[in-house]
Amino acid sequence: MRAFIIFLFLVSFIPSGKAQRLCTSEKVKPGSPVVKNSLGGIERDTLANEIITIPVVIHLLYNSPSQNISEAQVLSQLEALNKDFSRLNTDAASIPAAFRSKAADIKIRFCLAKVDPNGRNTPGIIRKYTSKEYFLGDDGMKFNASGGDNAWDPQRYLNIWVCNMFGRSLGYSTVPGSPAAKDGVVINWDVFGTKGAVRAPFNKGRTTTHEVAHWLGLKHIWGDDVCGSDDVEDTPPQKSYNFYCPTFPKVSDCSIDANGDMYMNFMDLTDDACMYMFTNGQKNKMRSLFAIDGYRNSFLNSFQCDSTLATGGPLPVDSIISEVPSYSVSIYPNPVIGQLNIIPHNNFNLVGESCLIFNMHGKKVFEQKLSSQKIQIDLSFLNQGIYFLKIGNGAGKKTFKIIKN
Repeated sequence: MRAFIIFLFLVSFIPSGKAQRLCTSEKVKPGSPVVKNSLGGIERDTLANEIITIPVVIHLLYNSPSQNISEAQVLSQLEALNKDFSRLNTDAASIPAAFRSKAADIKIRFCLAKVDPNGRNTPGIIRKYTSKEYFLGDDGMKFNASGGDNAWDPQRYLNIWVCNMFGRSLGYSTVPGSPAAKDGVVINWDVFGTKGAVRAPFNKGRTTTHEVAHWLGLKHIWGDDVCGSDDVEDTPPQKSYNFYCPTFPKVSDCSIDANGDMYMNFMDLTDDACMYMFTNGQKNKMRSLFAIDGYRNSFLNSFQCDSTLATGGPLPVDSIISEVPSYSVSIYPNPVIGQLNIIPHNNFNLVGESCLIFNMHGKKVFEQKLSSQKIQIDLSFLNQGIYFLKIGNGAGKKTFKIIKN
């Protein structure tokens, strides 16, 4: 209730006129189950320079046809999100020279989920009519019972609810450690994406970039306090938030030098066209969530972006990520540096079977026809990361998740 009252207070005191960004991201609410990695299988730390892939499910809630945005608009948001988290956004060239060395590729990528929680194929977009004309900042959009749509397992998916929000709030996010049923990001339908029904000056997808970064543990750059701290060493202190598009340098009495505010950081509140960087410190903070015992560690064993793993029923998770599954074939070592051994059990015949390896984006990187019962494959040519090893075809196909160090 307190968070809801604060939400209404903020909305009621925003001045009319030129649109300003409003972010009403949630705080952790104690007393409810929280998201923590409890999945079976291999629990591991991140690898150096590993690209972490996060499956995304879009809960698209519409009350009018205009709110039922196109697939092209949804995909444009995923593209913008991936560019922003890769430092491949073209406006990164506008980073002032004073801050350019701090700008980072976060090495986190996002894809629409291809496997749903029941193991079936999914487009990753759930379109659902709602009788609600708008949603408040009270998480109603996250539950079927209140006209929304229930979250998918937040240990496997980033839930993004796209809906019509009350007032001027563009979106909000939970933070790591929030209740599992509410974990995710909420974005207003007309600031989601870069094409279609998007309104200026919030038409470059940066609302979602900002809120997803909250979901990954970042605070606002001014620390939500006068001259506050965002707990990141390489973001300079600033007095408060910035709206619109300031002119560099923007200096305040909290500035430590003549360079002033890093207002072009995704965690300020400037217009979309004027935010275009994360720092190395922010990168480290976000990626720390994927370390062993981190709140987002379970995503390192994610496979929901691979449609070939969809089945007619629940997916046998442990058989994909275990080193010795019940499939009559075992592989070792896993993680692997060079040679990977494939060993059959229970008279399973490997001879003549195909062995294929795919990267996390579904691209085939290796193929070999097996000619003997004990196989050793040299994988030293692969870059570090996560791959899928598939042996055989049809009902006899075996799939393993392998980690290349």
